[in-house]
Amino acid sequence: MARSVEGEGENSQRGGTSGTNNGVRVRARPDAFLIVCRCFSFVTAVAAFLCIAVNVYAAVVSFKDGSDVISLSLSLSLCIFDGIFRCYAVVIALFVVVAETEWGFVMKFFKVLEYWVGRGMLQIFVAVMTRAYPEDANDQTALVLLQNIASYMLLACGVVYIISGILCIGLLKRARQKKEVSRDQAVKDLQELERRREELEALLIVEERA
Repeated sequence: MARSVEGEGENSQRGGTSGTNNGVRVRARPDAFLIVCRCFSFVTAVAAFLCIAVNVYAAVVSFKDGSDVISLSLSLSLCIFDGIFRCYAVVIALFVVVAETEWGFVMKFFKVLEYWVGRGMLQIFVAVMTRAYPEDANDQTALVLLQNIASYMLLACGVVYIISGILCIGLLKRARQKKEVSRDQAVKDLQELERRREELEALLIVEERA
């Protein structure tokens, strides 16, 4: 009896070791393609945040200038129009950031953001809106420089998204994401089975001792 118990213990140890090795083997191979896509999404989100910062500051300056030139109706209307234009740019840039997070709730209502061509066109639109900031402000050189960096970064990201979407890279990414989710779920199921097996073995040992 003792020999059989020892044999079962050795088998369980081998089974546990193999199960652990399988889990380690599955987790030790992250998808390099998905890592690159996540890094690119992070860069795009940073560029969108820079555009948001530039447009928010530009809107504040426009409304402030509008209150300062209240006696000139033409200048006042231009400043207010530019401020409203900047507010729209901020809202659309926020959509760009949310699209990079791929939040399921948003993607459910805005299916076009799942496709990289549509996402790239939206990014180019925000970049052009940000680039429209007037450059004749000599006392705001730093802001103009930040505006150029943010707009051209987001413009480049949008072009890459459109080209990648035409090449069906987005479809490949979604397929690999589904595969990764399935693999993670399989690992969790294996871990749960391993935990239950250990519990049953512990109960069996207690009953045999009793």
